Amino acid sequence: MTNVPPTPSGLRGAVDLSSLVERAQRPAQNAPGTPPAGAGQPVAPSAPGSDSDQGTPTVPSLVLDVTDQTFQDIVELSTVVPVIVDIWAEWCGPCKQLSPVLEQLTAEYDGRVVLAKVDADTNPQLVQAFQAQSIPTVAAVIGGRPLGLFVGALPEAQVRDVFEQVVAAAEQNGVTGRVRVDGQSAVEGGAEPQGDAEPEPLPPHHQAAYDAIERGDYAAAVQEYKTAIAQDPNDQMAVAGLAQVSLLDRLAGRSADEVRSAAAAGPQDVEAQLAVADLDISGGHVEDAFGRLLDLVPTVFGAEREALRLRLVEYFELVGVDDPRVVAARRRLASALY
Repeated sequence: MTNVPPTPSGLRGAVDLSSLVERAQRPAQNAPGTPPAGAGQPVAPSAPGSDSDQGTPTVPSLVLDVTDQTFQDIVELSTVVPVIVDIWAEWCGPCKQLSPVLEQLTAEYDGRVVLAKVDADTNPQLVQAFQAQSIPTVAAVIGGRPLGLFVGALPEAQVRDVFEQVVAAAEQNGVTGRVRVDGQSAVEGGAEPQGDAEPEPLPPHHQAAYDAIERGDYAAAVQEYKTAIAQDPNDQMAVAGLAQVSLLDRLAGRSADEVRSAAAAGPQDVEAQLAVADLDISGGHVEDAFGRLLDLVPTVFGAEREALRLRLVEYFELVGVDDPRVVAARRRLASALY
């Protein structure tokens, strides 16, 4: 079967949560009705005669703040309903745009979906487990199994499509339950859910870029972000947005088989290697993408070397400049250039 490049709602591949799943499965040996160990359990038994008697668990909220220590409860909850995982940070501008959309859509599903919010700054194990190379990173857990969804703040229409796909995937895997919210209005140990909060308005060129992405016009989105950067070279949201949408624009309409075949046939063909590196980075194979281009840099000169340098700088922005892989790759690039 011919593979196709990822769409905006599928930039991530599945990630390895085996250690977390194993840790979550250990409490499953407890007696029936005993909640799993760990602070802040989101799942709790309900009083006799409640919906929980028919297998409907109770949660303090449909939006749950979870940590490295309490994520095992989310894995168990995912056997009842699909759980959307939002990896965010307080300093992250796109996160503030995306989070209200995720919370609103979660509320609309009325107990058939739960949203788990993970603060990237305080939960390094989950960041590593989900291979969150930049934020926001959005994933799902269905029946204890992780599923990568997307990176970055997508328009609401595309996020809605992602939710529909997650629910459909859950149904195919027999995860068709519903949770009920108890009388608490706030996540235990967390803040009041912001499901009804209005997202902050975007700057004009950012909004125009989002609108262009929503209609699939990536080239127009690229131009909007470039205009925003020209007006404010320190606009890091625009720099990150430009890197993401440029990748989507280059991958649009190309099959993965075609791209990989061309790269295999031309190991010294810079354009072919740039294209397959795009596939690598979009699928989360960061070190493969870096290594492929860094190996080429010393072998070419002029415009081809500059093309490799610019693409690597773009990847550094996508992955995150503080990521150890970026630090190592940047050092190797500098050595090759100078």
